[in-house]
Amino acid sequence: MAKKQRIWGTLDPFVQGGPVMGRIVANTAFLNNLLRADPFDEYHFFLPDRKAVESLSNHLKRIVPDMSGSNRLRFMPRRELPAMLGATAYHCFHLSDCITHQPFVARVRNRYSPETFPVTGVIHSLSYAQYPEAFLKHLWPGTTARDCIVCTSGDGRQTVERYFESLRDGFGLSRESHPAPSLARIPLGVDTETLRPGQEEKTGPVRLLVFGRISHTSKMDLVPLVRAVHRLVQDGLDPESVELVLAGWDDNRSIHYQDTLTHLARNAGIPLTVKLRPTEAEKIRLFREADIFVSIADNPQETFGITLVEAGAFGLPVVASDYDGYKDIVSHNETGLLVETVGPARTPDLDAMAPLSFDSDYHLGLAQRTAVSIPALAHALGRLIESPDLRRSMGAAARARVEETFSWPAVIDRYVRLWDALWEEPVDAEPLRDAPHPLAPDFARLFGHYPTRALSADVMLQAGRTGEAFYRDKDYPNLYAGMHDAIDLDVIRKIVFFTRKPVDTVTLMGKVFGIASHLDVTKVENHILWALKQDILQIM
Repeated sequence: MAKKQRIWGTLDPFVQGGPVMGRIVANTAFLNNLLRADPFDEYHFFLPDRKAVESLSNHLKRIVPDMSGSNRLRFMPRRELPAMLGATAYHCFHLSDCITHQPFVARVRNRYSPETFPVTGVIHSLSYAQYPEAFLKHLWPGTTARDCIVCTSGDGRQTVERYFESLRDGFGLSRESHPAPSLARIPLGVDTETLRPGQEEKTGPVRLLVFGRISHTSKMDLVPLVRAVHRLVQDGLDPESVELVLAGWDDNRSIHYQDTLTHLARNAGIPLTVKLRPTEAEKIRLFREADIFVSIADNPQETFGITLVEAGAFGLPVVASDYDGYKDIVSHNETGLLVETVGPARTPDLDAMAPLSFDSDYHLGLAQRTAVSIPALAHALGRLIESPDLRRSMGAAARARVEETFSWPAVIDRYVRLWDALWEEPVDAEPLRDAPHPLAPDFARLFGHYPTRALSADVMLQAGRTGEAFYRDKDYPNLYAGMHDAIDLDVIRKIVFFTRKPVDTVTLMGKVFGIASHLDVTKVENHILWALKQDILQIM
């Protein structure tokens, strides 16, 4: 018996240009490492346009050159998705986020695919004001037990659960009538071969490295860090024995924020170095020169914390806020130290205004109500600054933990096992075939009153003048680009033959089914309507 092919599909290119952001970096790294691990026979990408195809194809030629020369990577226009679902046994579809398309991919799968394969998507930031609407899309009767949202952290998973709970409460929905996808927790990964500790002996001051977006509105407020180091100086720490290094990416809005940090550090006598937009080589050098990695996230845009994993790969101990996904990454007192945080119990003012505000406004408001304990932060930093042995032992433990849990091979293996396990979930597919999604427009219902009449069973049809000429090869209908997959001209020619004399719609449809059994009712109706539009048919 021939082995069943395992085919992985997606609607996303995963590779995206633009500013350096965690989501973009994580998606690109995921795809690169999935293809390097190569657990599937084929990989199908249904992309929105030729530009996306060219960009992804060129990227993959660099990443997996041997695979790029084969037919195992297939790039198709998205309009081909229904036909491919009907003709291909997919093992799973995975999307680069759970926000944009995941429920609607499940809807198309229910309708066209013979088998209910798993559809998965991953979370990134979860705190945008429009996201309740995005998660409402997941609560619909066509959701199956094989649909899954992959959460990168335990706290992220709890947030998604709370979204569904809040939406059901607000709209009076039950779990039975409006099921949600299952939730799995799989972290992001790093390249542990490239990100390795340096061999050089570290000299000079103890370097505290912060790496990421230097932004108080979308990442973390670093003023508490400067205050904490200043507290240590006030308690007797020689300011020349430490150096605070801030590295990463900024935007034009953060220039005054950088000035604030610089002035605070100067007034406290703390050496401060700022390195903006480092290259990959400069990034590696910064991590290898550092002694302690610090990240005090206070902003709900942070869901995982990939820089903490990178720091662990470089063998650095981490001092981090006890916040979001950081709790999953840092093993307190083993690979680093977590610092207590306190946040608001209620946010009625921001809840009301967030949908009417810029993202940066309500994120800043939330972050400024989330306090990282400065005394606890100073104490944690002091412990590591004073003890090279503690830094070394925690750094070694961090490296071992990253290799075991956060290396890309380990992460990809967890994804493959998830996709396999989802097939074990029971699904009754037939009742879902024609289940509409309530947040997808029913165009015929919404706009059916616009035309004079709708195509119905008793409409009498006959070949039009253009149809007669087309049948005799004396004319050719105008078939626009983008319609070649929707209209089969051989079927149109047969329709002309069947309508040499007047015939009602239902009889004509029966004749078409007899010679084109691959077409469903909707496709046959579409052929008839298109033929009417082109004067190939006319209404009697």
